[in-house]
Amino acid sequence: MSTLDPLRNVVFEFSKMPGIGQKTAQRLAFYLLSLRKEQIDEFVTSVNDLKNNVGYCTICFHLTYNHEHCSICQDEKRNQRALCIVSYPKDVMVLEKMNKFKGLYHVLGGVISPLDGIGPEQLRIKELIERLKKEDVEEIIFALSPSIEGETTVLYLQKLLKPIGIKISQIAQGIPLGSELEWADELTLGRAFEGRNSL
Repeated sequence: MSTLDPLRNVVFEFSKMPGIGQKTAQRLAFYLLSLRKEQIDEFVTSVNDLKNNVGYCTICFHLTYNHEHCSICQDEKRNQRALCIVSYPKDVMVLEKMNKFKGLYHVLGGVISPLDGIGPEQLRIKELIERLKKEDVEEIIFALSPSIEGETTVLYLQKLLKPIGIKISQIAQGIPLGSELEWADELTLGRAFEGRNSL
């Protein structure tokens, strides 16, 4: 075995990650190589802990650590009548950081994207409908990225949810078209939330 094989293997594994090109993967591999053994052990332990102990909340599908329900769903002080629909758990984290929304969330697990083979049945829409039957929700707020796929998902859900008679709104479009929610700054997101439009 060549001495470079382990390095190539690590570079190859890093390059599989989204947004990581060959040069970045190589930089990360060399960074790991520069660490002491204890630091590497800590890194490996934290990755194992992530994989073994972080799961999805059985109510909203946000991330939870060693619990069936996430801390947001467990918080009785939150507004139980407002439900914000997002694509991914990272979107919940972004919205929580702005500290404007005090309701609950529902994570779809993506957006409708026929080109990627993602239809409504691949998302947690059935779980959303079941949840609305049990919970006393008065307003649904869509906070999906303003892309074609995000807008398609909003339109699909809007048609599905309108007959239920719940107020439906969408965060204002202060976010550039085609951008991801996670890249928006807190001020823009806050204004988008405050200026949400009824659908």
